[in-house]
Amino acid sequence: MRALWVLGLCCVLLTFGSVRADDEVDVDGTVEEDLGKSREGSRTDDEVVQREEEAIQLDGLNASQIRELREKSEKFAFQAEVNRMMKLIINSLYKNKEIFLRELISNASDALDKIRLISLTDENALSGNEELTVKIKCDKEKNLLHVTDTGVGMTREELVKNLGTIAKSGTSEFLNKMTEAQEDGQSTSELIGQFGVGFYSAFLVADKVIVTSKHNNDTQHIWESDSNEFSVIADPRGNTLGRGTTITLVLKEEASDYLELDTIKNLVKKYSQFINFPIYVWSSKTETVEEPMEEEEAAKEEKEESDDEAAVEEEEEEKKPKTKKVEKTVWDWELMNDIKPIWQRPSKEVEEDEYKAFYKSFSKESDDPMAYIHFTAEGEVTFKSILFVPTSAPRGLFDEYGSKKSDYIKLYVRRVFITDDFHDMMPKYLNFVKGVVDSDDLPLNVSRETLQQHKLLKVIRKKLVRKTLDMIKKIADDKYNDTFWKEFGTNIKLGVIEDHSNRTRLAKLLRFQSSHHPTDITSLDQYVERMKEKQDKIYFMAGSSRKEAESSPFVERLLKKGYEVIYLTEPVDEYCIQALPEFDGKRFQNVAKEGVKFDESEKTKESREAVEKEFEPLLNWMKDKALKDKIEKAVVSQRLTESPCALVASQYGWSGNMERIMKAQAYQTGKDISTNYYASQKKTFEINPRHPLIRDMLRRIKVEEEPEEEPEETAEDTTEDTEQDEDEEMDVGTDEEEETAKESTAEKDEL
Repeated sequence: MRALWVLGLCCVLLTFGSVRADDEVDVDGTVEEDLGKSREGSRTDDEVVQREEEAIQLDGLNASQIRELREKSEKFAFQAEVNRMMKLIINSLYKNKEIFLRELISNASDALDKIRLISLTDENALSGNEELTVKIKCDKEKNLLHVTDTGVGMTREELVKNLGTIAKSGTSEFLNKMTEAQEDGQSTSELIGQFGVGFYSAFLVADKVIVTSKHNNDTQHIWESDSNEFSVIADPRGNTLGRGTTITLVLKEEASDYLELDTIKNLVKKYSQFINFPIYVWSSKTETVEEPMEEEEAAKEEKEESDDEAAVEEEEEEKKPKTKKVEKTVWDWELMNDIKPIWQRPSKEVEEDEYKAFYKSFSKESDDPMAYIHFTAEGEVTFKSILFVPTSAPRGLFDEYGSKKSDYIKLYVRRVFITDDFHDMMPKYLNFVKGVVDSDDLPLNVSRETLQQHKLLKVIRKKLVRKTLDMIKKIADDKYNDTFWKEFGTNIKLGVIEDHSNRTRLAKLLRFQSSHHPTDITSLDQYVERMKEKQDKIYFMAGSSRKEAESSPFVERLLKKGYEVIYLTEPVDEYCIQALPEFDGKRFQNVAKEGVKFDESEKTKESREAVEKEFEPLLNWMKDKALKDKIEKAVVSQRLTESPCALVASQYGWSGNMERIMKAQAYQTGKDISTNYYASQKKTFEINPRHPLIRDMLRRIKVEEEPEEEPEETAEDTTEDTEQDEDEEMDVGTDEEEETAKESTAEKDEL
């Protein structure tokens, strides 16, 4: 029995070898290639044979038949400057070679869309093949890559027209049409077409391209080109496709990477995983199966078993046939685009877990998103989008800020990935937002690498920004303050600086520390709600830390009177507030700059003016002698209560904190800021008339100027009267001053 089985196997192998010898084809990689042969070794398994029959094939033609077909085929010369045209397409219109697969799959999807649309009104449209799929097969042995769709297919006339239109138009005419279409704001889809320029991207990686196509209204035809000319002939095998198109690429030597399964799978997932139709790749996998043992193996195993064990086994199993486990390589179609585009579904039908799962798959993140928004925008351009805020900031978020491209927003057109390599889809300060944008009617330029209509990109950008800010605004306060602000607070501040049109919206998202609470942060809305009745300004103080800001002399009187002061402790904070002139009708006041004033009664005003007149000698001495050419002016301060004096920046000059930041930046860049306009602005010297040191200085100045005359009223008397008036208005007492006077005796002696 075993001998007969071996003899039969030998006959099969000899017959198979004879067939291969008769059907041997040349290696030119043209139509004569036997596309049906797969590269796996074993063909004895019935399941493999069945799956192989399902594979993309153009068999049934031997070498002599191929030569005869080539001689009989009708040849066409590209009626244009072919070399220049192909050079333009290959070298200029596309940025990288790998997009050829995206274009071919996109064309296949278009063809499937067309036949599906036709089937709505023609019940027989799908009779040739009811399956609507795209299938890709790599043949390493023959250096071939096949892309097959069961779409509408092409007639002989359409093969000539669609695959020759670009070249027939001529290089100059083609470029002129593209330019005219772009200037008129028209779509260039008629130039791209089902097999327009996108089809010609195949020559980026192929020496020859073979197209076999079957349309319901025509017989099956074969189109072949090496980019110099093309030929078309009826397929002598008849209808092998049922309906649809197979594109076979004879790959260049340097493009052999595109025969690797992993490469093809990665490209499909990168560019086409959200195509409406299933995309399959002919793939292998290893399976463990049980096979009957041969007679010799079974006999050997039986000898190794003991007689007793064998007897028991025979009784229990009634001599079951011996089997063994072996590993086999099995080939089958593997579905690539198993992730469905959930943004195409109504948001009400998508569960939260689905959004989280999609985010993790899409972004390659392990954490759930902090927030998301799913919406459809309509108007000048219609698109669907899902945007996500990650839980934590991406690494290097501010590295090369503004120049580094963000790849977190992916642009699709009809579920076909176009690009994530641009600056303009989202503003720089929202470079942490991740998501997808999908439009069915977005016009593209000829290469599909850049948007043709820049104004439409601006419309999309505007809507994306508004929706993103709405999404951020809806984050719960505790989650916003504890998580979002820590991760992305700097981005919001940069947005206030950079985005004028959304500045008001962004201002509501700002958070700062303030004197209201020792640890919690506050919003500007909350600050305004807590403002005093007649307070018309939002007070802020900038410093390198909260401790430095709240211990500054500039905030002494404000804090004593119960005014809330915002503390700016980050380098970007002061820039942010400078870009935000007001909030809710309230202007911002830097308490380290001149202009801090308080409401005062007529009596207080008279007392203040009296003090200013009394201290005029000291003020003049400071400005004209002691600090000559170093200060802009010397004035009596309304903000100091404990400190004797302070240098205050002008309204257009740098505060002390800003000057510190600018000097640090200048040191890093090696620039000299001494000539900077803002740095050259002189400061105002403010004195505290209630401080014993300042009063003693005034006394000494008067003694020097009028040594023989005794003043009718001393400075101490004047300031004491003023203090009493101001105490009534501003709760400033004199007990503290008396204690301060005792403590400052040493300072007087030193002066």
